[in-house]
Parts: sequence; C-alpha cells; structure tokens
Amino acid sequence: MIFWIASYPKSGNTWLRALISSYYYSRDGVFNQDLLKKIDQFPTKKYFKGFDYDKKVATDTCKFWIKAQEKINANINELKFFKTHNAFGKLNNYDFTNRQNSIGCIYVVRDPRNVFTSLKNHYQLNDDQAIKWMTNDKNYIYYIQKFDENGFSDFQFISSWNINYQSWKIQKKIPIKFIKYEDLQNQTYYVFKEVIKFINETTNNQEKINKDKIKTVLKTTSFEKLKQNEIDHGFSEAVTSKEDKKKKIPFFNLGPKNDWREIISDDLKVKLESIFEKDLKELSY
Repeated sequence: MIFWIASYPKSGNTWLRALISSYYYSRDGVFNQDLLKKIDQFPTKKYFKGFDYDKKVATDTCKFWIKAQEKINANINELKFFKTHNAFGKLNNYDFTNRQNSIGCIYVVRDPRNVFTSLKNHYQLNDDQAIKWMTNDKNYIYYIQKFDENGFSDFQFISSWNINYQSWKIQKKIPIKFIKYEDLQNQTYYVFKEVIKFINETTNNQEKINKDKIKTVLKTTSFEKLKQNEIDHGFSEAVTSKEDKKKKIPFFNLGPKNDWREIISDDLKVKLESIFEKDLKELSY
C-alpha cells in the first residue's frame, strides 16, 4: 500500500523525506542521499510504461493514475512511501488516488509568504510571476529539463497553493496528518516523533519508536548538514539556472533564514495576506 508524503512545492517535503527515509530505511539513522531514492515521486514517467497515453497532452496520464498505483501495489507486498505535490481529488473526472491503493498521508503545509520567497528562488521568478504561479488553480509542473519522447508523463497537477492544501484537508478517503513546516522547524524532535507514531499506527506497525535513532536522524538531516551535503556532492533535485545552463540553483538555499518578514516588501505582504487571508487565519499564521 502507498503512504503519501504530500505538499505544495517548496513546503518542506524533501526535508521530511530525508527524515522518514533515514528513520525507516537506515540501520543507524544516519542520512545519505541514496536513502531519498527509497521514497520516489508519483506521478513520474516510469510508472506509466506500458500505458497508451498521448505524450503531447499534459493531462493525459491522469487517466492512468489509479491503474499505475494498482501496478505499484501489485509488485510489492509492503508499505511504500511516495512523495507527491499533486492535489487530491479528480482531474478530467479521474481520481488521483483511492482507499484501495493508499493507506495514509502526511501533509506538510508552510506559510505561503515563505513559500512565495522560496518559489521565487527555485523557479527564478519575479514577484508578479510568483504570485500568478501560486494562485493559478490550473497550475501544473513537469520536468522541463527531461522533456523528451515521454513528453508530459512527469506531469503533476498542483493547482494553487490554497486549493492544494484544502484538497487534501477536505478528503475523507484516507487517514491524514497535517504538520506545519514551522512546527517541524521549531520543535523537530517532538513533531517528527508524532509523525512516526502516526505512520506506525496507520500502518499497524507494532515496532517501538526508537528515540535514539530519531536523535541521530535529526543530527544528520539538519539544514546545515543538508546544505553542506549539497555543496560537497550536489543534489539531484536542484534545477539548472535559466541564465547559466552550467549552473545549478541551490536547493537548500536560506533554510531558517527564509523569513518573509525580512525579505518581502510591505506592499507584497499586504497583497499575499489579502489573497490567502482565510487560510492564514485557519492555520494561525
């Protein structure tokens, strides 16, 4: 069965994957980049091999979302974690997932004002472009750099920031635990222990929580450690600069220093707070 690690882009999904993969897939809790490969992304083109879809139509793989998940679950007899930025629900009347294929989800939500600053860096957008990106309810992503004969098979329908969050919040098909990126940042041990507890309870894992292993995981997945790891070894999810094709945009950029209060202008603060007012209040941001 599939257990989702879901979020809107640039909301802490990669960090949570590092934490979870180090805890569940290493003997001692020490992080290394290879562990991230244990938690793959869905949708991606490898899971649509053998399906007849139009590679030139961005949304055409959605008709095989469920079939691809059935294929994944047919090939394994164990819990399988998957990362996704996809919104929950239907697209073109096709479900993203269902209770027959999914056992649970952790959703990471982040203050949209900090998502805004992080997106600007990652996708090299200006202020207006970033706002349009976050408010576009038809927005989707795919790996432009890998666009080949497989076309749009890496397509993920992310919608807007608030629709993405709300789509997972209102669904009743699978158990879900929401965590705030800021809580994970400020109370990492407590929040991550609660994440493990939820995963174990949801998947009927009777194994006792290993507190010493958690401590090792946290030491080796701090922002400073992850940033240095990227400097030393690169990072597979870093994108290429639009201006310099030989240069990668650092994936682990500001981390705790990414504070919208210090980065964005007063006018932008007002604009973003107006756009996301309801959700900001709901999340106590």
